[in-house]
Amino acid sequence: MTQPRDLPGGIEDDPPVLICADLQCEYLAEGRRHRIADGDMVMPRCLELMTLWRDNLWPVIHLKRIAQAAWFNPASNLTNWIAELKPQPGELAFEHPLPSAYSSARYAEYMANMRSIRCVVLGFSLDETILSTVVDGFHRSHRYQVVGDAVACRRPGIDDVASYKLVVTKVIGNFAGVVKSADLTDASGQIAV
Repeated sequence: MTQPRDLPGGIEDDPPVLICADLQCEYLAEGRRHRIADGDMVMPRCLELMTLWRDNLWPVIHLKRIAQAAWFNPASNLTNWIAELKPQPGELAFEHPLPSAYSSARYAEYMANMRSIRCVVLGFSLDETILSTVVDGFHRSHRYQVVGDAVACRRPGIDDVASYKLVVTKVIGNFAGVVKSADLTDASGQIAV
């Protein structure tokens, strides 16, 4: 049996993979039943973190919900990426039909083949895509951190979005770390995870 070698700049020094969940126009469109109420507050943090990862050439993965439900028409242009947050060349993108990203066979296979990967999650559908992906990942021994101030819920019909988000975040805390965007970087813009 071979022992793992300690390499300079080893695995623990690698930056985590940034996972951008469901950053689609559908969630910001006015008048839509499942519009995310605090999406406008979350967008700048998502953009800031994505820019940090891109500027440093760190790995970025995009998740896109392609549900066949009547409320989420995949043929509509509303399922397109938000322009400033869409995948760039060299970034991976996975489409998932069910809430968990692991419902994408490609994503599940990709994650199964990665060793000691750490994932930082931001984006929309905290109460669907992010929650279910983190729980599925936990049961596969994958390590996730959710950026609490760079995620948003889409739960319709709830007046107190902040309280609902807090409850969902506490549930996620049982399966993944929950951090703030400021906790991820130091003053020099370097990753501090």
